Amino acid sequence: MSTIEALHRYVLHESPTGDRRLLDALAEVLEADAAAAGFDTAREPHPTGDHLVWTLPATRPGGAPVLLLSHYDTVWPAGTLAGLPWSVDGDTIRGPGVYDTKAGLAALLAAVRRVCAGAATHPELRVIVVADEETGSPTAGDLVRAEAGRARAVLGLEPPHPGGDLKTGRRGSTRARIEVGGVAAHAALDPDSGVNAIDELVDQLLRVRELTAGRPVLVNTGTVAGGGRTNVVADRAHADLGLRFTDAENEDAVLAGLQELRPVRAAATVTTRLLSRRPAWQPHDAGAELLAHLVRVAAGIGQTLDGRPADGAADTNTAGALGRPTVDGLAPRGGGAHARTEWVSAQGIAERTDLLAAVITSWRDAA
Repeated sequence: MSTIEALHRYVLHESPTGDRRLLDALAEVLEADAAAAGFDTAREPHPTGDHLVWTLPATRPGGAPVLLLSHYDTVWPAGTLAGLPWSVDGDTIRGPGVYDTKAGLAALLAAVRRVCAGAATHPELRVIVVADEETGSPTAGDLVRAEAGRARAVLGLEPPHPGGDLKTGRRGSTRARIEVGGVAAHAALDPDSGVNAIDELVDQLLRVRELTAGRPVLVNTGTVAGGGRTNVVADRAHADLGLRFTDAENEDAVLAGLQELRPVRAAATVTTRLLSRRPAWQPHDAGAELLAHLVRVAAGIGQTLDGRPADGAADTNTAGALGRPTVDGLAPRGGGAHARTEWVSAQGIAERTDLLAAVITSWRDAA
């Protein structure tokens, strides 16, 4: 089976985050392909979708493993294929999740098949394929931290920069929920005995704006919900915030400020909880050395490669923030992540397969 045919199978298995039935169906396909490529496969179970853990034993005993991070969930709801079908037009392949990041999985498995069919030596490979990456990996953080802590290098199979360059740092990304409790009452007959949770939430969101003003922090109020009837004083409301941070100092200050929010109204309650958190990953020397290694490997097979930080977040945030040698963006080039214009380059898949095979066999020592 060709790499494009494998990718086609993965895309036809829609896998929205949180849909356990659909995720399980794709997980079975991926595990079978991983085992056929040479991996030992296991799962870390979770109610909303299992994380896949694959191991390729080293050809020579000793030495720390190389960790690869990917995911098999997508932002696309079930049924998207009906309006956004798989298609191939020259070098352009389209379909939900084709770029972010099922093409990365297809390229990795093709590269490992090639490595295992040859005689080159390689270190132990550990691969974590996360089930809830698109919602911030709320159940995968401990697994990623544990594996990154013992790895010689961490390679992310997220999409690259436009054109194919790698990613050497990422903004911190946190999802937070502000929950407000009020007191219900008849909105006309007894309004003064009520406490409107929606009004309280509006005031709290203004406080969030003040908290982040003047800081290099991006805040998006993604959802707001509350109340139930226009003739009842709302006794509950909440807002989900998406926050992006460039550095740990501002991240810590803003998150501490969110925890310190206090009610404006007597009898109201305000609680902030983190739904997911990926710390800011700032470029560091260990990552620069790994990038230089990858650039040399790419040059050795006739490819030109470079790297720079990125705005988006991924599981490599967790590894990079630990100070581990980390580089992301090793999936094939394309564009339109999370958009109906999503596409991946067929030639880019071949290029990344070649690069991944070369990288896997590039470590000669027992680091």
